[in-house]
Amino acid sequence: MARNLLAALLLFVALVLQVSVVNRLLLSWAPDLVLLTVAALATRRGPVPGAVIGFCGGLAYDLLPPSNHTLGQYALVLCALGYAAGRAGDRVPPVAVAACAVVAPGMLAGLGALIGAPGVTWPVLATAWPRAAICNLVAAPLVLWAVKVTHGGHRRRAGGGELVPSWRRGTA
Repeated sequence: MARNLLAALLLFVALVLQVSVVNRLLLSWAPDLVLLTVAALATRRGPVPGAVIGFCGGLAYDLLPPSNHTLGQYALVLCALGYAAGRAGDRVPPVAVAACAVVAPGMLAGLGALIGAPGVTWPVLATAWPRAAICNLVAAPLVLWAVKVTHGGHRRRAGGGELVPSWRRGTA
């Protein structure tokens, strides 16, 4: 239970820092702290909790006031990336977080183009994706370190303390 509250607190802090500090000070050269926090937490918790953390973090990010995109867009992308980071995070957490940091901006833009978001064109994607990937890669080690320090310990296997309760226990 305490690990779940700590994960929620880390996501809340990342959301507040993203909206109030990072987006206002760094403008177009801003890393996505929510994405990096979701990926770092997923590497510590596993694939299913990573997907749940990604969905919750993405949905909260979708609902924040300066949202100019379709509701659920970040939730879908962060859910998929949380699951992928949880799967790969057991072996190589920094590489999993770095891969999510590079892939996520393209996935968000691609999903936006798929659902018909205005302003998502190839020239915009070609200039925005590398800039977002570089910003995320620069901030990734710091976020991974902060999650490791605050979340502590090694990754837990299935059992107590999971984000998603094991509802399959006790069935024959």
